Amino acid sequence: MLKIWGRASSVNVQKVLWCADELGLAYERVDIGGAFGGNDQPAYRAKNPNGLVPTIEEDDGFILWESNTIVRYLSAKHGKLSPGDPRARADAERWMDWQLTTIARDMTTVFWGLVRTPPDKRDPAAIEAAAKSLNGLWGRLDAHLKDRAFVGGNAFTMGDIPVGCLAYRWLNLPISRVSLPNLEAWYGRLGERAPYRKNVMVPMT
Repeated sequence: MLKIWGRASSVNVQKVLWCADELGLAYERVDIGGAFGGNDQPAYRAKNPNGLVPTIEEDDGFILWESNTIVRYLSAKHGKLSPGDPRARADAERWMDWQLTTIARDMTTVFWGLVRTPPDKRDPAAIEAAAKSLNGLWGRLDAHLKDRAFVGGNAFTMGDIPVGCLAYRWLNLPISRVSLPNLEAWYGRLGERAPYRKNVMVPMT
């Protein structure tokens, strides 16, 4: 059985859990990282030298880390979510990379500032600046979604998973947001999916 190492409150772990449930995979999740600790122990570092989550381990001993890479791997291995056509696959994958290279930093600033930092230790200026930047950045995805139901076209793919995880946080944090109707409609479609509700639409801690 597939083993997924990582706490369920981690957005990167949520990507893998959502993907696994979309694929109908049986798995065991092991709490590690954050309040659970253990990610600095030699046994875990032998699996993931970065000491981060998630990490997956298959029955034959194959180990893989990096959340978006895991989503790509599981999607391709199990014949769903990874488009067969190279152009369609690249169209989906670029939004997975966009999540990492373009919105992750500001999303981390806003999320950690508002959710995981005590009020008296927050940096309001940094949070405001990141939120302002994100209003523009999320607008790029909103424009892309103008004539499509999902990021890769009219079908749900692995490309929706990384950005979909952060979209939940963005649309539910107590911050000022511009109206992005295409993004909000896409988010509504994601919310119709049971694996998304189960793994992503959960209290933010």
